[in-house]
Amino acid sequence: MKKTLTDRQKEIYNFIKNFIELNGYPPTYREIGFEFSISSTFGVKRHIDALIKKGFLNIAENSSRTLSINEPDHNFTSDTVEIPIVGRVAAGQPILAEENVEGTFSIHKSLINGKSDCFALRVKGDSMINAGIFEGDVVIVNPQKDAHNGEIIVALLGNEATLKRFERKNNKIALVPENEKYDKIRIKKDDDFSIVGKALGVFRWYN
Repeated sequence: MKKTLTDRQKEIYNFIKNFIELNGYPPTYREIGFEFSISSTFGVKRHIDALIKKGFLNIAENSSRTLSINEPDHNFTSDTVEIPIVGRVAAGQPILAEENVEGTFSIHKSLINGKSDCFALRVKGDSMINAGIFEGDVVIVNPQKDAHNGEIIVALLGNEATLKRFERKNNKIALVPENEKYDKIRIKKDDDFSIVGKALGVFRWYN
């Protein structure tokens, strides 16, 4: 028998799934309530109980950190896609970008305009805080090789990846931080520079 979830149950399920994949442990009821503006733990529990009853979650007794994902063959995720989480972005002083995939991230297709080649990068550093991007955030990236002025991009300088705002003036390119503590990175002609993609959005977990 096909089991279906409400839109809110889908959102909560995907939040729990992504939280576990990114942190290695599940969110508490309070963290779930905060994410979805549910004021009482009882309200959260009703959604969790429904997910357990429908076979999407398991839970151990007497603990708020024992939710686990049960992934039977359901069709409700047809409107979501799994995108890879690739290394970490250096938002600050660039660091060597890891090439391996850390895991996957479930996201609704509408949030990435149905694109199938997007990926996620985890932010490290504080150079983009004035744009609302903080250390530990997950940035969704659309792969592309060029950018318009003012767009936030992921760029490679040598073997290092960095997240900055793109600026082109008089045929000269600069990567602009959103934090007064950092200077612009001015790209020289002989720099090994390339644009990896454009940032589409940011996800954050409060824990």
